[in-house]
Parts: sequence; structure tokens; C-alpha cells
Amino acid sequence: MRFIFAIVILVSAWGSSAFAAEKAYFAGGCFWCIESDFEHVTGVIEARSGYTGGTLDNPTYKQVTAGNTGHFEAVEIIYDPKVVAYSQLVEIFFRSVDPTDAGGQFCDRGDSYRTAIFPSNEKETKSAVDAKRLAATTLGKHIATVVQPAMTFFPAEDYHQDYYKKNSLKYNYYRFTCGRNKQVERVWGKEAYKGIADH
Repeated sequence: MRFIFAIVILVSAWGSSAFAAEKAYFAGGCFWCIESDFEHVTGVIEARSGYTGGTLDNPTYKQVTAGNTGHFEAVEIIYDPKVVAYSQLVEIFFRSVDPTDAGGQFCDRGDSYRTAIFPSNEKETKSAVDAKRLAATTLGKHIATVVQPAMTFFPAEDYHQDYYKKNSLKYNYYRFTCGRNKQVERVWGKEAYKGIADH
């Protein structure tokens, strides 16, 4: 009996240390879309919509979209680094946005809709900068995506979380009329949405 109990403890301890989720932070226009895209990436456990990069604590959607808070609509991505590397997430991110647009994304205009990567350490910063340089070379254009250190991430209001699941008709209509997919495909060609399943 003691032997079996010891095995159970060992298995539990191994299981808890064998997996340690990590987080990545990206801004790519409407956070509903980035959340939806990354929840279709192998190795991503969950994505949450929110705000980061600004000066106001616990900002609201209304405050952020009105401007002057410095926040981006962003997404916190929780992932298994043993399945997908941070560098891969950065490459997937670039191919799901128009990184050449400095004024927002698609039909959403303004600072809060700009593209950005928020690395948490030097290794992530290098991955982001390298991917940005590669994007510039691949597209032959200036890349407007900002790379700046991660700041506090504030989750968005509940009704924004999993919006693409809870309001699929409205979400799909918005995404289509905003021209997101069409523009990403125009910019990236065959590389558009590379790494995102069911797209």
C-alpha cells in the first residue's frame, strides 16, 4: 500500500513539473480576431482579450477606444513552450496582421488598433526584432509594428472574452466587412495565416 502511495506522489510531482505554461502578448487590431486566430494554433492553451501599454489602471473599452490612454487592444496568449516556441508565435502573429499599417488595422483606425509585440525578456525581444526584420525583408516594406517591453495586462470586459464563440454570426460579419482576411492575404499571399489551423 505504501509502495502504491509513493508511486502516486511521484507521478503527481512529475506531472506538475513537466508542464509550465508561458505567456505572450500581442496587439493586432481587434482583439476578438487575434484571440480567435491564436486559439487555433497548436500549443496555445488559451487567449484572452485585454489592454496593455498605457498609463491608466484598469481601463475600460470605452476609455481605450476613445484614445489618450496609450493602451493597445491586446491579447494574452497562454501556451505550452514544449509544443510551440515563442519565436513561432511571433512569426504566426506577423502573418495574421498587416504589419505595414501604422494607423490601425483594416477598418479599425487609431492608436489602440496598432500592431505591437510586448516581449517579457531579452530572448523574446530578440525573437520579436528578428521576426520584424524578416517581415521587412520578405515584404520589401517598412514594418510599423512596435516592439516594446511588456507592461501590465488588463483583461477586457467579460463580454469581449471568446466573443467569436459567443456571438459567431456578428463576429464573422464584422471580420468580413472589416476586410481583415482579404487584406492579410493581399499582404502575405500564400504565407497569410500560416500556422493557424482551420483558417
